Amino acid sequence: MYRKLFINELLDLSQTIAAEAFEGCTYPWEVLAKIKETILKIGPTLSKEEYDQIGEDVWIAKSAKIAPTASINGPAIIGKEAEVRHCAFIRGSAIVGEGAVVGNSTELKNVILFNKVQVPHFNYVGDSVLGYKAHMGAGCITSNVKSDKTLVKVRIEDESIETGLKKFGAILGDYVEVGCNTVLNPGSVVGRNTNIYPLSMVRGYIPEKSIYKKAGEIVTKYTD
Repeated sequence: MYRKLFINELLDLSQTIAAEAFEGCTYPWEVLAKIKETILKIGPTLSKEEYDQIGEDVWIAKSAKIAPTASINGPAIIGKEAEVRHCAFIRGSAIVGEGAVVGNSTELKNVILFNKVQVPHFNYVGDSVLGYKAHMGAGCITSNVKSDKTLVKVRIEDESIETGLKKFGAILGDYVEVGCNTVLNPGSVVGRNTNIYPLSMVRGYIPEKSIYKKAGEIVTKYTD
């Protein structure tokens, strides 16, 4: 087993309403199959003083800002102080954390966005988990299905880990910064505090505290 890929090596579970979904999981992508049921479990327990239920299986914090042109389909939870901007499209099975930003023409599907995540401009995030304060630049997408439709594997240290998933976009650790117009290929896992150069095509595991310039050129960002 690869400790670098363990949930606690990538994500601060105190920064999501969905922490219980990760119980019993070793790797973070194991939670993808549990997002819908987690929302349906948590939603009815949310404080009616802090959250409104809008339609079927959609809970939105009263302090959240939702553009009138945004489309939010259930099941979904939009956290406190979150912002969902013009023409955002939330297709369902989405948890948007407190203070998170879902921007203009951004599409979400089967995702957990931890608190303070920003996907603010023309992003597609599907079958993915984005850690605390992760940020995707304009035009970045998670590609969540392989072109040959085979099951997604995570590549690390010249080996591959079977996930058993046909749809799996990316896992971004806490504080990850992804440069504009980057594609995160199926099964990408990016360690905490890492920066991805703009126009990158990312695949496999990228170590924490690093700078990804291009395939084969990854440098250490800093050391403790």
